[in-house]
Amino acid sequence: MLTPKEMTDIAVKTLDAKKAENIKVLETGDVTVLADYFVICTATSTTHIKTLSDEVDKALSEQGEPAIRTEGYRGGGWVLVDFGCLVVHIFTDETRKFYNLEHLWGDAPEVDISKLLT
Repeated sequence: MLTPKEMTDIAVKTLDAKKAENIKVLETGDVTVLADYFVICTATSTTHIKTLSDEVDKALSEQGEPAIRTEGYRGGGWVLVDFGCLVVHIFTDETRKFYNLEHLWGDAPEVDISKLLT
């Protein structure tokens, strides 16, 4: 069983390896009961969104942590992959700007992920 931080690190590394853009991690445990961490990233197309969500689910499933649910998979502009303690949000650029989760969850501190990125 992985810790929420270990799950988040795997998600970030997987997204980075698959060319997700502008990856941000918010530590949300003190501001919401929804999850300990939010990972937010941008995909270059709806096909890229599907690839990123599939790869994150695969990487964590292989570690015994499959997604509880995936929302928005058919919608196109945003997919949410819920792992319980971790929620991964994958957006197109336009949709990310519209929802502006970083601002919405502005009370949540951003985690430095620079050491995880290639």
